[in-house]
Amino acid sequence: MQTEDQSVFRALADPTRRTILRDLARQDMTIAQVADNFDMTRAAVKKHLSVLSDGGLITVQARGREKINTLNPHGFAPVLDWLTFFDQFWDDRLADLKAAIEEKDA
Repeated sequence: MQTEDQSVFRALADPTRRTILRDLARQDMTIAQVADNFDMTRAAVKKHLSVLSDGGLITVQARGREKINTLNPHGFAPVLDWLTFFDQFWDDRLADLKAAIEEKDA
């Protein structure tokens, strides 16, 4: 697995970061707006946002003195690729099982 892929999974491993992603799916937010949804310091929220940014799951743009955090749907591509591999794996296994059952019944 490539390093950038690992950073995506690292970012998704934490439930707080997954909640932040759900919030950002609804609207872009400043650090303060994200922090308002959690019982933690802005510094802690900023650290979570940094991990999400490092994983490519969000983008951060400066707008004046504020930093606006935006969900980056393209950042989920490594996760989708990983899940697609296993989706195909199970499709193949189930097709083999079906063939074996049909062969036995014939």
